[in-house]
Amino acid sequence: MYTEMFKSFSEQTEKSLAPYVKFNKVFTKNVEELTELQLAAVRAYSELGLSQLKAVSEVKDVQSFAAYNSQQLETLTKLSQQLIDDSNKFTAIAQSFKSEVEELVAENVKQVTPA
Repeated sequence: MYTEMFKSFSEQTEKSLAPYVKFNKVFTKNVEELTELQLAAVRAYSELGLSQLKAVSEVKDVQSFAAYNSQQLETLTKLSQQLIDDSNKFTAIAQSFKSEVEELVAENVKQVTPA
C-alpha cells in the first residue's frame, strides 16, 4: 500500500518538476556558451593588447615609429572585426536560448491546456 503511494508520489513529483529540469539544462548550456565566448574574447583582446605593447616597445626611431603607425589601421580593422564576430556569436547564443525557452513554454502550455 505504502509502496504504491510513494511510487505515485514520486512519479507525480518527477512529472511536475520536469519543466524545471529542462529549463535548468537549457539555462546551464546558455551560461556555459556565454562563458566560453567571454573567455575567448578576453583571450583575443589580451593578445591584441600585448602585441600592441610589444610593437610600441620596438619603436626606437622615426622609421620604426612610422612602421608602427602604419600597422595601427590594420590593428583597428582586426579589432573591429573581432568585435563584430563576438557580437554575432552573442546574438546567435541569445537567439538559440530564446527559441529553446519558447519551445519549452509552448510544450508546457500544450500539456496544461485541456484539448
